[in-house]
Amino acid sequence: MKRLRQPENAIILTTYEQLASYVGAFARGYINLVILVGSHGLSKSRTVREALPDACWIEGNASPFGIYQALYRNRDRTIVMDDLDSLHKDHHGVRLLKALCNTESTKTVGWHTATRVLERANIPREFTTSSRVIIICNDWATVNRNVAALQDRGHLLSFQPTAAEVHAKAAEWFDDAEILEWFGENLDRVGEPSLRWYVKAQELKRSSLDWKQVIQLDPASLRRKLVVELIGDKSFATQEERAREFSRRGGGCRATFFNHVRRVR
Repeated sequence: MKRLRQPENAIILTTYEQLASYVGAFARGYINLVILVGSHGLSKSRTVREALPDACWIEGNASPFGIYQALYRNRDRTIVMDDLDSLHKDHHGVRLLKALCNTESTKTVGWHTATRVLERANIPREFTTSSRVIIICNDWATVNRNVAALQDRGHLLSFQPTAAEVHAKAAEWFDDAEILEWFGENLDRVGEPSLRWYVKAQELKRSSLDWKQVIQLDPASLRRKLVVELIGDKSFATQEERAREFSRRGGGCRATFFNHVRRVR
């Protein structure tokens, strides 16, 4: 499974401890804006919810106009925007976010169209708020200068935990020891780590289905498995020797070997 594109100028976080530190700093009021990017199934939203139980959550397919109305009704509250992956690609959405995420303590947010709809809802075309914002998404791209200006207002975090890190997180709450043990022995299969794999395996097991097939072996998985095997083989004196053996066994070139070494570790 292919990893998501790396956001430009992002701070890369690889552990849940690092993620909790940044979210905690935001919760204590030290950070104005966090843009948290990472693959699905990594418990990003849960981590934020635990730190910000009283925040206003805006989720799903909300339009920029709908978000404006929600921001007015929840002005001065902490705002979490979750799973709004296309918002930063909409020029109305970017304009709204730039105003909301201004680095000043009090921001002026406005919407100067659809005035009749606003009047019927008793919402002004402009208001001030002290809200701070966390944006949680699976993908983020710096598609133009306006998005770059939005990024510059806060901290862009790219959460990229290893399969081993996600497995350790699952062990904190997942209660099926057999499935946990199996995943621990087969982390080399996991191309895109996700806590949801554990839940899916448990569903299959409870249905008396072959739950071990929840993660299929693909060419990338086979390469990772070979890399893990070679790293553990002490008969090789150097990584260069392992890279040559990797190529000899059909794994690919030297660069492919070292790319997998970094991912495995």
